[in-house]
Amino acid sequence: MNPTHDPGRQQAPPRSRTVEAVVFDVGETLVDESIEYHGWADWLGVPRHTFSAVFGGVVGAGRDHLEAFEYFKPGFDLERERLARAEAGRPEGYSERDFYPDARPTLAALHEAGYLVLIAANQTRQSHRRLESMNLPVDLVTTSDTWGVSKPDPRFFEKVVEVCRGLRPGIEAGQICYVGDRLDNDMRPAWEAGLRTAHIRRGPWGHLHGEDPDLVAKADFRLESLSGLPELLSEQ
Repeated sequence: MNPTHDPGRQQAPPRSRTVEAVVFDVGETLVDESIEYHGWADWLGVPRHTFSAVFGGVVGAGRDHLEAFEYFKPGFDLERERLARAEAGRPEGYSERDFYPDARPTLAALHEAGYLVLIAANQTRQSHRRLESMNLPVDLVTTSDTWGVSKPDPRFFEKVVEVCRGLRPGIEAGQICYVGDRLDNDMRPAWEAGLRTAHIRRGPWGHLHGEDPDLVAKADFRLESLSGLPELLSEQ
């Protein structure tokens, strides 16, 4: 994919001497998922603040976030409900307006500086197609549904390394930085795969996990905004 002109693009600082590739999660890293969860609350016929409160309680307890749906629809089946929403003309979805303001400029700055820039996340094939259609300034978009393996499965991050090597031969796992908001799905499995990491503190998991001692000790970068990442990388 080729970057288009963007008047909000950051000035690219010098490229890192030790990092060759930057790989991004999507939800709450690049995309504000508020509209996604509002859509699910509306579909389930639940007040949005009620859904958010229950969702927060489930996530805060360290449980799988899909358990929140069970409170409102026992036996909730995500794939079946996704299909039902699509058939009813109310599919899941986000658009350019749901990208965080710092997302596209940061991707562009990193791409301009010469990094290999990828998006690799737990997303559906529909989301994959939507991301590809947005002409983002990245080298590749790929998703768990496309690969048939999802985070935090170690094979997902093995695939990240494999794909990076295919695009830039000779790259090592330690030269790849994975950017995400979750300790369980993003940081820990990336560390186990030998990748470097940048944690973004936003969204439910980003705030709940932000001060975890493991994250504080091991994350290479801790971000409040993506905007500071190019400069931080340039210092490495």
